[in-house]
Amino acid sequence: MAPGRRILVAGAGSVGCHAGGCLARAGLPVTLLLRPSLAERLAGGLRLSDLDGADWQLPPGSLRLATDPAAAMADAGLVLVTVKGGDTDDIGQLIAAFAPADAPVISLQNGIGNAERLATLLPGRRVLAGMVPFNIVQMPDGRFHRGTSGTVMLADDLPGLAAALNVPGWPVAGRTDMEAVLWGKLLLNLNNGLNALSGLPLVQQVADRRWRCLLAAQMAEALVLLHQAGIRPAKVSGVKPALLPFVLRLPDWLFRRLAGAMLRMDPLARSSMWEDLQRGRRTEIDRLQGAVLALAQRLGHNPARAAPTCARVLALVQQAERAGAGSPRLPADAVSGAALPGG
Repeated sequence: MAPGRRILVAGAGSVGCHAGGCLARAGLPVTLLLRPSLAERLAGGLRLSDLDGADWQLPPGSLRLATDPAAAMADAGLVLVTVKGGDTDDIGQLIAAFAPADAPVISLQNGIGNAERLATLLPGRRVLAGMVPFNIVQMPDGRFHRGTSGTVMLADDLPGLAAALNVPGWPVAGRTDMEAVLWGKLLLNLNNGLNALSGLPLVQQVADRRWRCLLAAQMAEALVLLHQAGIRPAKVSGVKPALLPFVLRLPDWLFRRLAGAMLRMDPLARSSMWEDLQRGRRTEIDRLQGAVLALAQRLGHNPARAAPTCARVLALVQQAERAGAGSPRLPADAVSGAALPGG
């Protein structure tokens, strides 16, 4: 990145603030483009914490807070896109209008196809796919808390970029198989909707075989469709994707013994989709379960028949969105036995 240029985090929410805070703490020049309400909250500094016990306070001035896209993007040398998938078009148009044309753009969004969409909106610019594996939630005391572990993965297209962004609290590695990585991450993200519906801390939900069987059913549906499409999802956890449904269905005692690493998460951690429901925001369910259903449709299947569990979870999360009352705190049996609207 050229001298005088900055790392712009475009659409800084939980993930963006954590990323920007870690990079700024390491001495890199960072600008957060964020909502006015969040900019006001962070005017006194940014606090980060994680499941390993880190608790860092960045004083005011450690990074630049901006609410005006034109001002925020004018001196960008690198753009990290952290908005939800449904906002990709909006942020892409702002980048096209205001960011320097030579600034690489990295999609750090959940779901499939975000980098490709940005590339369409930004012809001639370097756009890379990325993947954030861990869970970050805004805590009641204002902290941005990373409750799970993992390594951020970037398309290995720009020599030295992954190493330059690899800082304490924000581990980064380059990959040459990002489509497979994104599908591998999506399989794990199918739990986000379940966690949002349960209202439970992640470690408590995943420790319960009834919830794990619902996740296993969704994964099994997705894996069949991925096989038909000729897509081999990459391993982004400690278990190969093809084995995940089997491992998740193990009895609780055996799951704890053989897959205990999957339970290594902060007792406070919940999914970002749970946070969205609590805050009355639109979720990314259409980018997760919706991506599985879209794949089924592209393959010529009836989506609700090819992936019934994914369809059911999507419908229930959308119902909770419309209700606007936060997590419905459903028991697992209610999710597994719920009828689809009109069914």
